[in-house]
Amino acid sequence: MHKSFLVLVATAVFTTGAVTSVPVSGRYMVSHQQADSKDLIGRWDITVDVNGRPTPSWLEVKLSGTRTLVGYFVGASGSARPVAKVNFNDGKFNFTIPPQWEAGNEDFVIEGELSGEGIQGTMVTSEGKKYSWKGVKAPYLKRTTAPVWGQPISLFNGKDLKGWKAAGNKNQWEVRNGILTSPHSGANLISDKTFTDFKLHVEFRYQKGSNSGVYLRGRHEVQIEDSPKEAHPSSVLFSGIYGFIAPSEIAALGPDKWQSYDITLIGRMVTIVANGKTVISNQEIPGITGGALDSDEGAPGPIYIQGDHGPIEFRKIVITPAK
Repeated sequence: MHKSFLVLVATAVFTTGAVTSVPVSGRYMVSHQQADSKDLIGRWDITVDVNGRPTPSWLEVKLSGTRTLVGYFVGASGSARPVAKVNFNDGKFNFTIPPQWEAGNEDFVIEGELSGEGIQGTMVTSEGKKYSWKGVKAPYLKRTTAPVWGQPISLFNGKDLKGWKAAGNKNQWEVRNGILTSPHSGANLISDKTFTDFKLHVEFRYQKGSNSGVYLRGRHEVQIEDSPKEAHPSSVLFSGIYGFIAPSEIAALGPDKWQSYDITLIGRMVTIVANGKTVISNQEIPGITGGALDSDEGAPGPIYIQGDHGPIEFRKIVITPAK
């Protein structure tokens, strides 16, 4: 579970042309040259320029009822957060969201414009920092045929970190007695190989109060956390797709015990079996989760293990890619 900053404020200015409004059955038919709120509805994969460093973000805009736009927003980290209202008027939109894990006390505000097939603009964080961003429509990732599975690949060889690279802080990962070990908070670990659709089997063990996660294609976190079994299922607890999909139950065995996830990802559709129990069954992942490596959802991506939220161990990481 990532808890960092990057709150965004956006107002979008759409390219507009001549406006022709003709009454039709009590409504108005607007010429195609005028920007319309429907142009904003949908999911957007966003890249923010944070002082020259591309940082992923995501936005979904929906129509609530007949005239109110609402949405969901994901920053560089943290969980998806609701947007109570997206204001749209004369080709412009704006909304604000409160801080989540970020520093600062101000609301995020977002501004931008429709640009060809995408949107672009600026964001202001809860600390008052301003960044520019660009967004493109997120791909649907629909699959029309069932996958044909290839051969299983062991991503962890039980000996060393071959096939992986550390990202972030100084690398604390090591192999102890055949176990991939992060003894304390530090760097995240990213596989060299990238994948599209796959089945993934991981066996892990955490200490009391610890927290980690496995990112699918480097963009969608499956939460690993010391969550009590009696807790109400939540997307931010054990086996949830962080901020998006809650499991049907908390099937955790508790700290200091070996546990397993069997995850199948086909397009956006995910199934998760936690310790032998199916807790998420063929559900859609709407977008990237906080901490994603990038927002290019249509591209293959790596398996990425969170190592910055406490001790975590893995003894098996086996992936079966689709051909």
